[in-house]
Amino acid sequence: MSQPAMDLKSGYPFWALKNGLLASFPPLQQDQNCDIAIVGAGITGALIAQEFTTHGYAVVVLDERDVAWGSTAASTALLQYEIDTHLVDLAKRYGEADAVLAYRACADVIEPLLAQARRLGRVDAERLQSLYYASRRSHAPVLAQEFALRLKHGFAVEWLDRHALKREFGVDASAGILNRPAGGIDPYQMAYRLLQQAQRGGARIYDRSRVSAIEPRSRDVLLRLQSGAQVRARQVVLAAGYSTQQWLQQRYARNRSSYAFVTEPIDAAQLGPLRNTMLWESARPYLYLRPSADARLVVGGEDDFIDIPARRDRRVESKARKLLQKTQALFPELPLQASFSWAGTFAETSDGLPYFGAHPQYGKRVLFAMAYGGNGITYSAIGAGLLRALVERRAHPLHTLFSFQRSSR
Repeated sequence: MSQPAMDLKSGYPFWALKNGLLASFPPLQQDQNCDIAIVGAGITGALIAQEFTTHGYAVVVLDERDVAWGSTAASTALLQYEIDTHLVDLAKRYGEADAVLAYRACADVIEPLLAQARRLGRVDAERLQSLYYASRRSHAPVLAQEFALRLKHGFAVEWLDRHALKREFGVDASAGILNRPAGGIDPYQMAYRLLQQAQRGGARIYDRSRVSAIEPRSRDVLLRLQSGAQVRARQVVLAAGYSTQQWLQQRYARNRSSYAFVTEPIDAAQLGPLRNTMLWESARPYLYLRPSADARLVVGGEDDFIDIPARRDRRVESKARKLLQKTQALFPELPLQASFSWAGTFAETSDGLPYFGAHPQYGKRVLFAMAYGGNGITYSAIGAGLLRALVERRAHPLHTLFSFQRSSR
């Protein structure tokens, strides 16, 4: 068994280091009026900005940091329809019809997301398959139930027993589910390209512009910025990642930190089936990995509940070593050499579902976009259309399930 090599550049997200500063957006200095003000310029805010701009709305986007420098830059950007909560468990909680609706929406949005990334240009976007394997023998019966329910509802799944897993993927586990569709992107690049596209369509993008107060009124919402500038908007969308919770009195999610590293490029022949496969395990917290467009492996996991940046970042190198050792144990023949490691803080809900829409604390003119969990980018793409439907007072099939109302169900 080869020994994993460590020569890490730690503490900075790989995507940001790889791409550098892609565009410069100014801080807001003067008062603005708009139809839609979006607070948060990561991948979630960018997808929402593009959705509204494309459909003729006057949009202002604000971020307290540089664009896409928060959780977006730290994301490993797995595009998958599989929610952190099993379909079986979601069905027990909300009923089979709603559970399938959530899974189906995630599955249906992956190909359009990949196509959107390719149209933007210079955004690494790859179509993948997703292998979910039982990391413990006792998990195999649970996976079998999950497979049966997905198969029943027409999802593209394939059951792999121990021999098939070893033969086809080199994974020593008792069982697994091979799922399609799935994908991977460069989230930092995509957020920037989406915002640039929105800007060309008339959106006004401002970073280093911190919102200090939100004041809903009868006909609009007033945003007061720390700089003294103000934004008056018909609707406001709060899409600032885990920081969005600061505006709510009630807690709807818990912050977690996840750790990641990326390898040096690996020869495609050595990668074998991992060249087009993302992989994650049934244990919680789970190890996950996917290939990048330049034949590296992006590996993440070792989650914990530390969300103080200084404490979290001190753990990056030791966490990366554990992840590297686990990955090397899983694939002993691969020449793994870690290149960059980093950490990011994310939020997760108890049921694995996001929250999109209004909250009683603010009324209907303030909308939340809390795309929390392992499906953040997938949820954001769904949420962009859902929020536009709410603004236009149209029905949307996921309105209730993805709303704050479900917490009382």
